[in-house]
Amino acid sequence: MNIPNQITISRILMIPVFMVFLLIPFNWGSIQLFGADIPVSHFVAAIIFIIAAATDWLDGYYARKYDLVTSMGKFLDPLADKLLITAAFVGLVGLDMFPAWAAVLILSREFAVTGLRLVASGSGEVIAASIWGKWKTVSQIVAAAALLLHNTIFVLIGIPFDVIMIYAAVLLTVFSGVDYFVKNKHVLRDS
Repeated sequence: MNIPNQITISRILMIPVFMVFLLIPFNWGSIQLFGADIPVSHFVAAIIFIIAAATDWLDGYYARKYDLVTSMGKFLDPLADKLLITAAFVGLVGLDMFPAWAAVLILSREFAVTGLRLVASGSGEVIAASIWGKWKTVSQIVAAAALLLHNTIFVLIGIPFDVIMIYAAVLLTVFSGVDYFVKNKHVLRDS
């Protein structure tokens, strides 16, 4: 297994650690950060989430720079993204920090595109991430990080950045899902 794929696997392995800090109510107090009051466990969860999300960029960069792009990587990378985002949004819904309707829309798209990829893989085709899929992932990561950090920085100036990012993530998620199905309709037609 090459290094980019190992980095992707490390992202998957960080998810349970992230969930422990997000969901277990450790009594470690809270910290004030740019006007936001953040429980220490949420801050730790946010750092783990941000590091895990950054590995998405790192594995892709490394794979492209050293020509280590593989079919396994094309499959594992978006799967790792989906697992991380699913964990974050489901955890945030459970903490009443993320609207359930948005999580349902986002997760429905993720399952639908994963299903499309599985159907395509049955005929030997790999559907790589599109530019819209990449922007969708960035918007989801930024939305989750803003929520995990309790809208830090933006609290001071009164901008509901986390809410803005939730809507941006939902819109980009739905748009990119439609884009995948339109561009790959032959997969369903030929299966």
